[in-house]
Amino acid sequence: MKEYILFNNTETAFALKSDSELERAYFLFKMIANEPLVRIGTAVTNFALKAHLPVQGLIRATVFDHFCGGVDEEDCLGVVAKMYEKGKVYSVLDYSVEGKQEEEQFDNAYEKILKILDFVDQKEAIPFGVFKPTGFGRFSIWQKKTEKKKITVEEEEEWSRIEERFDRVCKKAYECDVPLLIDGEESWMQDAADDLVAKMMRKYNKEKAIVYNTLQLYRHDRLAYLKRLHEEAKVFNFKIGVKVVRGAYMEKENNRAEENGYPTPICKNKAATDDNFDTTLEYVLKNIQDISVFIGTHNEKSCYKAIAQMKTLGINKNDSRVWLGQLYGMSDHISFNLAAAGYNVAKYLPFGPVRDVMPYLIRRAEENTSVSGQTTRELDLLTKEKKRRKL
Repeated sequence: MKEYILFNNTETAFALKSDSELERAYFLFKMIANEPLVRIGTAVTNFALKAHLPVQGLIRATVFDHFCGGVDEEDCLGVVAKMYEKGKVYSVLDYSVEGKQEEEQFDNAYEKILKILDFVDQKEAIPFGVFKPTGFGRFSIWQKKTEKKKITVEEEEEWSRIEERFDRVCKKAYECDVPLLIDGEESWMQDAADDLVAKMMRKYNKEKAIVYNTLQLYRHDRLAYLKRLHEEAKVFNFKIGVKVVRGAYMEKENNRAEENGYPTPICKNKAATDDNFDTTLEYVLKNIQDISVFIGTHNEKSCYKAIAQMKTLGINKNDSRVWLGQLYGMSDHISFNLAAAGYNVAKYLPFGPVRDVMPYLIRRAEENTSVSGQTTRELDLLTKEKKRRKL
């Protein structure tokens, strides 16, 4: 079928890339394909940043500019405008500063998200806000709440501040009418996040989905969780918003389960994960009256299945309850070809100071080395486009 070669169109996929940007992308994916090189590069980069060596300019000109939109939201606007005006692709500004521990840092992240919601409120090209739960509070508090452990008076006050940050940001999103994607994290803190996000949905998703939780579907228990949430939504009369992804912490999850002697929450293999993703997405699309979805995937088969199901169920390509998304700097062949075909597509656009975003970029490179088929596909398409341009 014609639609099953949709993602092979490299002219559309890379239309926004200059020849030099195409060469840079090819160079970066060649590097990422080499696992020992990624390990060495990661160690050298970490050392150089900790030693305050003058490498930020080099990082900015290569890996940062390929995978990130800029150092702040204003710096991202050029990329946002280019993707929207020339490629019909929207942006999600993702403040990708990770691993903070201090209250002042959590307040700064909270203020940053509020500022971004104000910033995107009047910008059609940026339809969503996004944040990580641990951006608003220490991981250990989330973990204690998930494990139902007793917390101290000071920790109770700390948790109250987390709840307050959540509520104020969700209220702001509701007032601005900007849907808010709340990222998923490790399983041993996620129950507390699920409970808090559901509380926000009951409050702010009465008319439509404003607050979105994330389902990491390499976890075999997430469809059951969604079905429970769906029953709750029917009882309390609210809409559900979900972002569906495969997941980002597989090795960490499996290692911890083994070390602590409990069954891993992760599906037994890639095929089981794919089945879980596709089955969950089918459930969501069949219940589109109650559940809005952001489909975050770089998997071509899942994208094809999603658009086939939409057609079967009579869901319009541009239905505002269905979005497809990929990360900036990756899978342009999916994003720009889907957008050209009329679907709602958004790129996650990470941003932040170069030094602060490096943990995110290093994680991204390490994840790519573990998905060799994807890196190979990127290189094949980039090679094809380079040849096409020469001809």
